[in-house]
Amino acid sequence: MKYRVLIQDEDGMFIAKCPSLPGCISQGKTREEALVNIKDAVSGYLQSLKKHHESVPHMEEELVEVSV
Repeated sequence: MKYRVLIQDEDGMFIAKCPSLPGCISQGKTREEALVNIKDAVSGYLQSLKKHHESVPHMEEELVEVSV
């Protein structure tokens, strides 16, 4: 399975979030470390859902254009 991940540099730490899985957030000192950590977090999140017989949240994504 593939999930979209957002990575943001915040004061020298890289924060990784998976918008499709509410609350699934991780971090790392480097972008690469943050990616490894969020993969682990997503895996644990999905395992927890399965263990508790819960379904994976469904989220649709759209890009919007705005004028500034």
